[in-house]
Amino acid sequence: MRPTPETISAVDAAITSRRSIRAFRPDPVPRETVERILEVASRAPSGTNVQPWKVTVLTGAAKARLSARIRAAYDDPAERARHAEEYAYYPAEWVSPYIERRRKVGWDLYGLLGIAKTDKARMHAQHGRNYAFFDAPVGLIFTIARVLGQGSWLDYGMFLQNVMVAARARGLDTCPQAAFTQFHRIVADELALPDSEMLVCGMALGYADPEAPENALVTEREPVAGFARFLES
Repeated sequence: MRPTPETISAVDAAITSRRSIRAFRPDPVPRETVERILEVASRAPSGTNVQPWKVTVLTGAAKARLSARIRAAYDDPAERARHAEEYAYYPAEWVSPYIERRRKVGWDLYGLLGIAKTDKARMHAQHGRNYAFFDAPVGLIFTIARVLGQGSWLDYGMFLQNVMVAARARGLDTCPQAAFTQFHRIVADELALPDSEMLVCGMALGYADPEAPENALVTEREPVAGFARFLES
């Protein structure tokens, strides 16, 4: 396909307009639309065409049941302590500049919501909204075969990005959610996942609520000069 200014602009807009949305309208998303997004996303590259992605699409009562079970465990300190992630998403020790970026996005979000640094109860409640997929009409749960290696996880990331960009092309929004990984045992039980599959993450999918203050958050990005080198000789 020969690129045109219009196609370049459309692709760039779908990528650069993607944000993690944390409040959704209840408007339903047609199943056909979700299926098409996943079909487009499945064109992501994967080493030797392994295609490591597996997706469970949740709506209606099925989504509500999973959310209720996880939220009950999350709100009970003793029960919550029994759950831990299967893989390390974040580093064991934070260093600069990553710790500063992490803190900034957290306090920027809480600032929009009027949550003070000492307000642990509201922080807990806000984080807990992950488990309702931020009220999005569609929840996606992504899993991978345990037998696959690190390279397949890299491939999986490209698939997830494709899902989010294909959603934006259709006027939809998303929020990728590692928060679900703590409660992987509940997810596996509720969705009857085989022991051979491992939870990667969740994702909310729907239409952003433009009135929600948290959706005004636009995270900063390092300029190209800050992360790229160009060697010519």
